[in-house]
Amino acid sequence: MGAGEPGTSALDLLFGHLPAQIVHTAGELGVFDRLAERPRTGAELAAAAGTDPGATVRLLRALVCLGLLREGPDGSFAAAPEASVLRGGTDGSVLPLATLFCGDKAWRTWGNLAHSVRTGDPALGLSTGKGAFEWDAEEFAVFYAGMAAHTRLLAPRLLAQVDFARFGTVVDVGGADGTLLAAVLAAHPGVGGVLFDMPVAIEAAEAVLSAAGVRDRVRPVPGDFHRSVPEGGDAYLLKNVLYDWDDEGAERILRNCRAAMGPDAVLLIIEPVLPERAEPMRDFGAVMNDISMLLNTGGRARTEAGFGELLAAAGLELDAVGACLGSAGSRILQGYRVLTCRLSTAGGGRPRDRGAVPSGAEVRFR
Repeated sequence: MGAGEPGTSALDLLFGHLPAQIVHTAGELGVFDRLAERPRTGAELAAAAGTDPGATVRLLRALVCLGLLREGPDGSFAAAPEASVLRGGTDGSVLPLATLFCGDKAWRTWGNLAHSVRTGDPALGLSTGKGAFEWDAEEFAVFYAGMAAHTRLLAPRLLAQVDFARFGTVVDVGGADGTLLAAVLAAHPGVGGVLFDMPVAIEAAEAVLSAAGVRDRVRPVPGDFHRSVPEGGDAYLLKNVLYDWDDEGAERILRNCRAAMGPDAVLLIIEPVLPERAEPMRDFGAVMNDISMLLNTGGRARTEAGFGELLAAAGLELDAVGACLGSAGSRILQGYRVLTCRLSTAGGGRPRDRGAVPSGAEVRFR
């Protein structure tokens, strides 16, 4: 019985870590890649992966039970259609996410969840001896690959909700290796972009932007969004940035965005949005992201009301919230600068002259 099915028991939840590690191990050993061409026996796969034959068969049968492989009467194993997203280097592959969230560093950090709950502090440093983003080149590569895999999954829904053609320049703040900006520009040939992130991200973006055929329309800018943000954009993107930080850090980033934004510029935040009240197995992705930020960065996911308060503290106004973009609970939150000439409404309410949209409504940002 799966964790999301009716009748789920506490016992089912206790064993949730087992399938995750089985899938991650199979991906790390290249099982799904090696079965892409034809079925193979356990002995063949063990020889190719350099693993113990008996233990390999046991792993393969576990994958059969998870619905990812099929075992033939001759003892060979074939990939089920569901396993196609676990092959490396393919469109829509989630294998980088398995590496990021089920690898050794993440495994040890989640094992120290009690420390974070007791203290309110991230457990990442306790587990690895490093703080968030204090990584070497290999660790950054794993992080960027995982984030890029997630971006590729939600990009089509994002592009369906937002009409980026109305913007001359899109500034992707904390845009990592440029996967999101590349998707936006590839879909809109008349739009230019600015990619703003740490130097290690800008370096990684060269190949991504070139492969997408948009490198000539992007101005890469290395920097620190806690200090400043590039000016001149018509739209400012913040995907999975604010939840890495506590309210003070997130407000600082937003204030820097506001300082860079012109009077008609738009802020687009793409992040998990927590429900105002938790319900069993609802908004699961957003809630798990919230716990992940507690463990890893000291940041937090936020409710729609929480985003509204955070933006207001930075001199911005939350105008609309879009539909869910996928299983991680991400939504688009659109904001504008609060203009100093804007008048307050009677009774203490906020002026809504930008066309407010009710919470939960289907929104297209045009």
